Amino acid sequence: MLSVLVWAALSTACGPAPAPDTEADASSRRAGSPRLVSLAPHLTELAFDAGAGGQLIGVVAYSDYPPAARDIARIGDAFNLDYERIAELSPDVVLTWEGGTPPTALERLKKMGFEVVPLSTLRLDDVAEAVIRIGQIAGDPEAALEAAAAYRAALGEVRRVYGDRERIRVFYQVSLEPLYTPGGPHFISELIALCGGLNIFSDLDLQAAAVSHEAVLARNPQLIIVGQQWLSETIEHWRRFSSASPRVTGIDADVVTRPGLRLARGASAICAEIDSVRAARAKNAEVASPYYGRASTALPGRGPHAPARVLPRKADLTSG
Repeated sequence: MLSVLVWAALSTACGPAPAPDTEADASSRRAGSPRLVSLAPHLTELAFDAGAGGQLIGVVAYSDYPPAARDIARIGDAFNLDYERIAELSPDVVLTWEGGTPPTALERLKKMGFEVVPLSTLRLDDVAEAVIRIGQIAGDPEAALEAAAAYRAALGEVRRVYGDRERIRVFYQVSLEPLYTPGGPHFISELIALCGGLNIFSDLDLQAAAVSHEAVLARNPQLIIVGQQWLSETIEHWRRFSSASPRVTGIDADVVTRPGLRLARGASAICAEIDSVRAARAKNAEVASPYYGRASTALPGRGPHAPARVLPRKADLTSG
């Protein structure tokens, strides 16, 4: 699931104190298997990536991957945590999203006496580091190190295969109304770059921003990528704006927008779509008349360096 994050105000009143430890609880920590709670769907996925899924005792709404995560106790959602339930579960560590979990929630959890661990996932390599950190916390660093190494190797192979191919201009559409897209600092821009593509809004120094339709068309994307569930309406939408609209394709949004080790799979999906544009361009060039030269997909009077015309509203992308 992908959504635009608008933080709701959370109560800052002090909640109930954590339940006292039992002998089994203390034994669990001594054995190096602390009980974990996750405050974001992607952190739940990262815990499983690190081999610590079995230590999760509470997760927030939309924690639906891997399937085993659906059977874990719910503790509310990112906007409205169930503090009483968290207190009942009495986790040893609460995994939080750096820059995403509301400060009021962090403060309240600390006042309740819980150990809060923030994890950053802004960039592709942050994801590997987060997996390693969770492995250290969970007491099984070797499994996490192995998983992180495989992820880095997979991304490196993508870069090796696709990185030097023809540059294709890409617009990644997060939502249609309003029209949101990731900026340069977002890991989606990195995924596109690994494939030899260019996020047409990579010059924006924002995690994500609302942009105008005119700004998108002015930058003349050769490919628009959107979540598969929104493909039909997106194709119809862009046809209304331009008779020479670029190729629009849909992919599984979760493997591209949720910062977990599945991003390596997401990179392959993006690369395949970008390569399909390259193949179409090569075919057009092959059949083009020698009298008229190479076929072009560019829209008249537009180019990749046109002004962005960012709308005033902006927001970060969520993982959930």
